[in-house]
Amino acid sequence: MNPSITDAPSLRDAGTLHFPGDPGYEAASTPWNLAVTQRPAAVAVPRSIDEVARVVGTAARLGLRIAPQSTGHGAAALGDHPLDDVMLLRLHELTGVTIDPEARIARVLGGTLWQDVVAAAAPHGLTAVHGSAGDVAVAGYTLGGGLSFYGRAHGLAASHLRAVELVTATGEVVRASADEHPDLFWAVRGGGGSFGAVVALEFDLLPIADVVAGMLLWDLSHAEDVLRAWAAWTADLPESVTTSLRFMRFPPVPELPPFLSGRSLVVIDGAVLEGDERAAELLAPLRALAPEMDTFARIPAPQLLAVHMDPPGPVPSVGRHALVSELTDTAIEAFLAVAGRGVDIPLMFAELRHLGGALAVPQDGALDRLDAAYALFALAPAPTPEIAAAGAAAAESVTAALGRWSSPRTFLNFADHGIDVATAFDADAWARLREVRRTIDPTGVWVANHPIGR
Repeated sequence: MNPSITDAPSLRDAGTLHFPGDPGYEAASTPWNLAVTQRPAAVAVPRSIDEVARVVGTAARLGLRIAPQSTGHGAAALGDHPLDDVMLLRLHELTGVTIDPEARIARVLGGTLWQDVVAAAAPHGLTAVHGSAGDVAVAGYTLGGGLSFYGRAHGLAASHLRAVELVTATGEVVRASADEHPDLFWAVRGGGGSFGAVVALEFDLLPIADVVAGMLLWDLSHAEDVLRAWAAWTADLPESVTTSLRFMRFPPVPELPPFLSGRSLVVIDGAVLEGDERAAELLAPLRALAPEMDTFARIPAPQLLAVHMDPPGPVPSVGRHALVSELTDTAIEAFLAVAGRGVDIPLMFAELRHLGGALAVPQDGALDRLDAAYALFALAPAPTPEIAAAGAAAAESVTAALGRWSSPRTFLNFADHGIDVATAFDADAWARLREVRRTIDPTGVWVANHPIGR
């Protein structure tokens, strides 16, 4: 690294900076996915929009590229690239939520987590098109599209955006909306993080105070019966129901509750936006399979964040993803063969999430819809390089097994590994995204985990 960068008073004075060798560098550069090692030239941890603008403008003048990152849930793809000339812009200290209950709009700062948004909206009988984990940041999730258990009824989170504020490569704060910088606003609605550092977002909230949600759980020995029943069930459901099915394998550790520790399971979870009686009618075919645990009930909307049982903190993991067009009998057998039988498979889970409904209705954004029936995601633990390699191979075997039924398209939120980013968009959208990138960032300052080429 150029010594002038670490010694530059202008950069050190621009905000909280960490350089290799500094006491805070390792903690500041570590993403949520602990399997990823990031060694940037510097790490900035701004705490205000003004500080973001100041440090970005200074870093760009010094010739550094800049990689915005809040939690680092999706850091695996960024970890594939050298960061010797990159300043990592960690936004996890830039947080805050403002709710306008009358307009049903939230404004959040760029590093805010979904759990804080949901908690702030709940007293007003409102919620958001949030992810399945509370510690996911709003910005990265929304820039990638945003897939929720409200998705089949309400679409992608990106379609609920009203405005974004971002810092450009020159340090200017720009507001983009349908009326201001509309091309940029279109691009950030699902186009990823190649256009600037998002420091605030405004989006519509949902008038939902409580929801029928929960999970159904069986031993993995029931995988075939449950998968075939779920596949048939999802073929004819109203848009009010969004669920996932996972084959899950847990190590025998005391930190887990007894119903999970050391067990291999099949779990169906999600949300049903119906009255209690209608929800019970819709769930009846799955309950007829006699799950050993059934937690579906009407719950306060914030509790939906806990239903998916995502890890409560950072973990090392590797994952693979595909969009699946259909689940034929042959596809079901292929999925069972690689993920649903045996306990020695080095996977944490293999998941199919039901799409369709409002998720398939075109919107005005770079990612206008998800054109598939299911999203497939396979994840494996990766505490060591050797275990990571075995887990990646197992995850790849899952996506390969369903390759015959998979779409050529990909979904950025689930793409945990380097992909051809162009496959996330249709040809016209990809060309437009590249033009927006050339306009907003002509010198290529911004580094994204899923970059839009110039």
